[in-house]
Amino acid sequence: MPGQASATSQAPSMASPEAQETGAAPAEGSQVDAGAEKTGVPASPHQRSWLVRHFSLLLRRDRQAQKAGQLFSGLLALNVVFLGGAFICSMIFNNVAITLGDVWILLAALKALSLLWLLYFAARTTRHPRALLYHDPHAGPIWVRGSLVLFGSCTICLNIFRVGYDVSHIHCKSQLELIFPVIEMIFIGVQTWVLWKHCKDCVQVQTNFTRCGLMLTLATDLLLWVLAVTNDSMHREIEAELNALMENFFGNDTSTCLCLNATVCEVFQKGYLMLYPFSTEYCLICCAVLFVMWKNVGRRLAAHTGAHPGTPPFRLHGAIFGPLLGLLALVAGVCVFVLFQIEASGPAIARQYFTLYYAFYIAVLPAMSLACLAGTAIHGLEERELDTLKNPTRSLDVVLLMGAALGQMGIAYFSIVAIVATRPHELLNSLILAYSLLLILQHIAQNLFIIEGLHRRPLWETASEDPAGKREAEPPRRGSLLELGQDLRRASLAYIHSYSHLNWKRRALKEISLFLILCNITLWMMPAFGIHPEFENGLEQEFYGYRTWFTIVNFGLPLGVFYRMHSVGGLVEVYLEA
Repeated sequence: MPGQASATSQAPSMASPEAQETGAAPAEGSQVDAGAEKTGVPASPHQRSWLVRHFSLLLRRDRQAQKAGQLFSGLLALNVVFLGGAFICSMIFNNVAITLGDVWILLAALKALSLLWLLYFAARTTRHPRALLYHDPHAGPIWVRGSLVLFGSCTICLNIFRVGYDVSHIHCKSQLELIFPVIEMIFIGVQTWVLWKHCKDCVQVQTNFTRCGLMLTLATDLLLWVLAVTNDSMHREIEAELNALMENFFGNDTSTCLCLNATVCEVFQKGYLMLYPFSTEYCLICCAVLFVMWKNVGRRLAAHTGAHPGTPPFRLHGAIFGPLLGLLALVAGVCVFVLFQIEASGPAIARQYFTLYYAFYIAVLPAMSLACLAGTAIHGLEERELDTLKNPTRSLDVVLLMGAALGQMGIAYFSIVAIVATRPHELLNSLILAYSLLLILQHIAQNLFIIEGLHRRPLWETASEDPAGKREAEPPRRGSLLELGQDLRRASLAYIHSYSHLNWKRRALKEISLFLILCNITLWMMPAFGIHPEFENGLEQEFYGYRTWFTIVNFGLPLGVFYRMHSVGGLVEVYLEA
């Protein structure tokens, strides 16, 4: 019928941003058909099918070339990681044939190649007129870029302390050892600047070369992380020097290389040990950002695609109990952190401070777990629909959240085995056992709450689409201003009714999200900037051995810090979408 035909032709097509990434080929085919409709001359079926086949073939070839480039660059990174991993494993198990200096030479070569590519990418590739036509609004949020700059600066300071320590021992060390920290500082500075500036870019030129450069840099950062996790030579050297100083104090001569100025060396030692976890954290963040940039190479987005059109600003919206409880946990955590740090600055840490530290966690973790379970139950009672559209950024957020949780959970499981197999009935060991079990439960509950919240459609989208959908279903008609005002009043009343109907659920979700945000900030601050009780209590180190437990802690703690940071970003998004 004519009315149905007109209504059908006027219905707008609601395409998702992911569906708009297919490029210009299908759009040109639709423009040919639209031009034929406007002129009134029917297009030839043979001509139309030939155009469709031609553009479909071009689109298929473009996708095949993109997948081939991704496969080749991925294989390049895999081979580089295997080569570097073989060097590092050989250094660990046979440090006579392959020494730490050999590993440093390999990493210096990789950093030099990555540095050359980063400079070429910033100076040539991004200057091309058609290089940066599209930007991914979801990539590189401000908390990721801020963490990149923070941990990058701390890693540069770490290398400065390392250079100072080597200079103070220059009478018994090779001068070539000073070159490697300097190369790393230059590499970190250039990489941080490039990632901060171009983390949102979807590069459209020199795609294969860009993919290979990104994968080479990612492999270099991954090998730096593996070396930082497994290499304890600097820690052993500092410990040996402290033991030699004690032997000299008691009149025994040693052959250990000693510092010329003990006070200056102590500053370098303390700074190096305190900043050491930041280097591993920086490598993990760089790997995540580089992977997102690699996925965005050759990706085409619609010009009007935004992160969240109409996303409300971050406001408390009357939330009271969540911020108050979160601030209480934050203040208590800061007090425990300061007391533990003051005690850790002495020669030994008393057991009561370990008891205070783990007691704080045992008090906070159950509250966080209960809040997460309550928030998950409220999500199930909500009337908001699940967002089933394909979203690569959300999928990556979920993978990073689940992967980063394995760090602290792995340390907790190793602690449980060590405690159960030795002395589980002592007070401190019982606290560590309870802390480990509660930490595992809290990670599981928080992951469920955040993932469930990320897969819900934001309330502003559902509220804005309901009246619009009703208007689109009706045929367009002309009316007076009075009728228009009545329509707007009905839409406003419907929105107010929906808002009041979901008010208690939305308020509960906002209270829970704010409480969890402040608690995660507290639990991020304590392992990121302080001494680690997991390594200082001596229980697991005695059970597993120094090197094994050193590797486990250095593997798990940076992932745990990254998990808390990533959880804060996810919880902020859950809060805004509630």
